[in-house]
Amino acid sequence: MILPTTYAAALLLTLLTMICWGSWANTTKLTGKWRFELFYFDYSLGVLLLAVIAALTIGSVGDDLTAFDNFLIASKRKLLWGFAGGVVFNLANMLLVAAITVAGLAVAFPIGIGLALVIGVVWNYFITPQGNPGLLFGGAALVAGAIVVCARAYKAHARSQKPVPGQPPRPRRTGRGVALSLISGVLMGCFYPMVEIGKTGDFALAPYSIALVFACGVFLSTFFFSVVFMNMPVEGPAISPFLYFRGTLKQHLLGLLGGMIWCTGTIANFAASSAPPEVNVGPAVSYALGQGATLISALWGLLVWKEFAGANRRVKTLIGVMLILFVLGLGLISIAPLFGTY
Repeated sequence: MILPTTYAAALLLTLLTMICWGSWANTTKLTGKWRFELFYFDYSLGVLLLAVIAALTIGSVGDDLTAFDNFLIASKRKLLWGFAGGVVFNLANMLLVAAITVAGLAVAFPIGIGLALVIGVVWNYFITPQGNPGLLFGGAALVAGAIVVCARAYKAHARSQKPVPGQPPRPRRTGRGVALSLISGVLMGCFYPMVEIGKTGDFALAPYSIALVFACGVFLSTFFFSVVFMNMPVEGPAISPFLYFRGTLKQHLLGLLGGMIWCTGTIANFAASSAPPEVNVGPAVSYALGQGATLISALWGLLVWKEFAGANRRVKTLIGVMLILFVLGLGLISIAPLFGTY
């Protein structure tokens, strides 16, 4: 299997993760009024397809065991950790997409994924301590500050919006959007350490093997979680799963594309955190930099989707502070491996 052999290559893979994790959600926006519960069937299939392709190609070349050979020697407990990580991630991600539906990319990602970053950095560091803890936790603290600022900006912007003449005022759902993002963030911060447990120790899974097990967890749990959300929707009326077959080809392809983009970033992240010790960025750093997706997604929401259009000066200032805190926090986390531990 192919793994990075230099620190620069491992770092580039984490940056690829950041771009993919921060960009896939644009496909939900491009589907128009297609409900996210229906979108998610195609999304989970895209995740599984990309994981299978990776296992058959880059996971099966070289002198090491292939991804499928790895399954023969891996313990059932390690397989279970990988599968459970996929299930936990899936629920977290569905809540995140629900939050995007209610509050937008520029809010859901900074709050949800930002919180996940803080939880994941701390948990991953205690599982596999690599990198300078002062820089790691200092960066995580700055990210936590950015989350608080983002929530305040969102609420301030919602309060400042004036009703459109001739249209009934839209109900304020700031609390719902923030709550969904926070619950998603807690769960999202738990999945990666579960995967890391499946990748370490005796009879562990290799990165491409665990990616496939993880993807199976995502795909199979979708059929349960999506139906639950359809019957207890966060927005709009309850719907039937059979509405899936009324979707357009474009909507189905966008769902597949979204899943494949996300899975590309995930496999890059698993590979980066599994590099040889001398060039390894470590799981805590690899996860944290990948969750720099918060910054990427916030920029998509602000610059492309104009989710804060018409914001007043106070809201714009808060947004600027949020972005600065994210950049500084991610910067500290990215250099943490270069200064070792103390």
